[in-house]
Amino acid sequence: MSLSTRIVLLLATTACFSFFALAQQATPETPAANPSAQNVPASDPPAQDAQTPNPPPARQPASSQNAGQSSDKDKDKNKDNKDNKDKDKTTQGTNAQGKNAGTSNDRLFLALPNFLTLEGSDKVAPLTAGQKFKVVARGSFDKVQIPWYLSLAAISQAENSEPGYGQGWEGYGKRFASAFADGAIENFMTSAVFPSLLHQDPRFFQSSEGGFVRRSGYAISRIFVTHTDSGHSQFNYSEIFGSAVAAAISTNTYHPQAFISKHYDAATNTVTYVHNASDRTLPNTASVWGSQVGYDTITYFVKEFWPDIRRKMMKKHDKAMAAQPASANPSSPTGP
Repeated sequence: MSLSTRIVLLLATTACFSFFALAQQATPETPAANPSAQNVPASDPPAQDAQTPNPPPARQPASSQNAGQSSDKDKDKNKDNKDNKDKDKTTQGTNAQGKNAGTSNDRLFLALPNFLTLEGSDKVAPLTAGQKFKVVARGSFDKVQIPWYLSLAAISQAENSEPGYGQGWEGYGKRFASAFADGAIENFMTSAVFPSLLHQDPRFFQSSEGGFVRRSGYAISRIFVTHTDSGHSQFNYSEIFGSAVAAAISTNTYHPQAFISKHYDAATNTVTYVHNASDRTLPNTASVWGSQVGYDTITYFVKEFWPDIRRKMMKKHDKAMAAQPASANPSSPTGP
């Protein structure tokens, strides 16, 4: 499948998920009515046990003093918690933290996992090897990936690419499994295996400095330049060699080999045998490698400008929500 086809499909898929996510956020929740609250008259206070004596007036000031002391302690505790959160925010960056420290919960176009992208943060603790594998597994096996790979398999089936898989549901299942494996292997090689072995940082640090041209150049350069775990700049061996190894593994293991197919022509009552070349060749491996690097380059470009797009989307969403009339609350009690 060509790189341009993947890009068009990516944009279409992410647009659908974005509209769906915004539609869910735009749906106001109607508070459920509380019939028990409506049936209780406002003028009738709850009955008080006659056997329970009222507290002596002399002890009320002490209770108030204790309540004031507890309130001061709660304020101090809240202040300490706030200071700790501010320290964590300074250390880990401005993004909403993901399940692993130093990662994010962000999603491109509110759909595709973007857990290894940090916005406006370049001073964070390095990820351990275990954290790198965990965050990559979390993104690779995210439920959003399923419709993406199903769509890739459908297009591949329609184009009859890699005819060794055949047609029908069996061929479609093989194409889906192949697309899923290709993506997962490439993700693990470029963001977990090689970064762990070479002590490189697989995260993308979004930059907001400069105009469109400068930021575009920065995003594209991340294919060749990355950070080490110690914070120094280094050639991105993980991306270049990781994607090459991933292409070699996927192309030369489970992709179709050469086979002979036969075609029966009913008009002439003849059978023609056709030799289908193997996909496990060096040129095909190089082509897959180039497609993966090109796809990752476009992904870096989108990651760089996605925070700006997200802010505009949420701004429009907030304006639309503010323009909606306030819904009446049927459970609100009415005065006499």
